[in-house]
Amino acid sequence: MVMSSGKILLGRLIFASGLNAGLLRNSAVVVTFHRIQDTEQPEALTVSIRTFERYCRFFKRHFNVVPLSDLVARLEQGVRPNGDLAITFDDGYRDNYENAAPVLERLSLPATFFIVSRWMDTQIVPWWDEELGIRHPWMTWDQVRSLRRRGFEIGAHTQTHVDLGSITTDEARREVEGARYDLERRLGAPVTSFAYPYGRRANLTDANREVVRAAGFRCCCAGYGGANPHGTDPFHLQRVPISGFDLWPHQFGFDVALGRTLLDAGESVTARPRCCVTSEVTGSS
Repeated sequence: MVMSSGKILLGRLIFASGLNAGLLRNSAVVVTFHRIQDTEQPEALTVSIRTFERYCRFFKRHFNVVPLSDLVARLEQGVRPNGDLAITFDDGYRDNYENAAPVLERLSLPATFFIVSRWMDTQIVPWWDEELGIRHPWMTWDQVRSLRRRGFEIGAHTQTHVDLGSITTDEARREVEGARYDLERRLGAPVTSFAYPYGRRANLTDANREVVRAAGFRCCCAGYGGANPHGTDPFHLQRVPISGFDLWPHQFGFDVALGRTLLDAGESVTARPRCCVTSEVTGSS
């Protein structure tokens, strides 16, 4: 608690003084959220609506918030980033549509939603929710299409949230290419951004990263790390995960501005992947 309070104070000083502009002059940051909703108890994957808006206002005030596709284009062209930040979401939870999108629109902020294509419009419960005895509904395809029509970007997150660090190249190809096919068929538009499930260094092999590249995507986003310096390969984009325990953006700002890695290779906001990842339940969504 003392260390967290110290980070918050130092973060406030860094951003109030404008020192962050110099520290992040040649870096780009990609943040990722999962669920945006109010809960009785804090959860790793769930950020409250109030906290989410607090982060968004912090991003808008202190960073150059850009669409992920623009950030990737700058990296491809060798343009030096200058405090750029892209907002992303993983999985496709319905609260992204109901709670996050209105905040983003109110503040005129772009974002990318990475979708597990075979989970939309279903009753599937991923293992991490099943273990807690909870169920959070997925977006419908109409909601995914609505997000795109409203100017948000849609990216792929495989078909069934597989661990690309533990499956064969053929299996990975089916999941990666299949996800892009599913999304483009449903949206009637190209899908060029990809984020791999679980997001740790060990959850994507070099061979399967090449599968992502060969499938026609322009980037591959991890789920760990800090800022991305000038010269970063878009297929090795690090992201900063924001959890339900990260209440104050100045602590995030302190870590990012000083180049600290937010999550190491052996950690993740989501627990480690399991063999049997989902179940199907009945009931209304």
